[in-house]
Amino acid sequence: MSESLIEESILSRPTYGTLKIVPGLAHYFLADASGAECVIRVVQELPRDMLEKVHILYVPTPGEAALITSLYALGAKRFEHFPTIEEAVAKLGDWLSDAKMGSQLYLAGTEGLVGQGVAKGEACGLDHTAVQCEHRGSLARRVQCVHCKTMIEDVTTQPVKCPSCDLLLLVRDHYSRRLAAFQGVCINAEDPSEEIEIKEVFK
Repeated sequence: MSESLIEESILSRPTYGTLKIVPGLAHYFLADASGAECVIRVVQELPRDMLEKVHILYVPTPGEAALITSLYALGAKRFEHFPTIEEAVAKLGDWLSDAKMGSQLYLAGTEGLVGQGVAKGEACGLDHTAVQCEHRGSLARRVQCVHCKTMIEDVTTQPVKCPSCDLLLLVRDHYSRRLAAFQGVCINAEDPSEEIEIKEVFK
């Protein structure tokens, strides 16, 4: 995995770098709107005869068309777009199930998309050295409530209220690679009546 350490003291935090093509039998890309320009940048640098090895999955913002057109125009062997990260990651799993040794995975965009892409790649047997990540866009976090196991997407506040069990959660910096999520623990367990200011901190 490409490395660009975010914070050295938090060992579980993901690391990111800049996407670049490395030798491989196939090149699989997964990106959202924030990461689309990364994919365009990298694929445009490839010789035309390498495009037969390129497969692109994309999650656009609602109503978007321009980036879809630009990605399609790259001429990849396969290009598909899906309305949600979950659907795109599921399709990535389908594609990787047929991938041969020597395939490379490139992930670009928000932390939620990148994390879920990494987890899917690992579940499909890709070695971590075959996965590159470039973070782009919002710092919003994907958080799991450790009490009811609900996944909360696009969390920008500290703390955050769990939509399932209504607990007020402290968003920890601990990151689970297996779940592709940060951990949220009850912040006022000793005194649920305690009022705690909610601030937007992950922008």
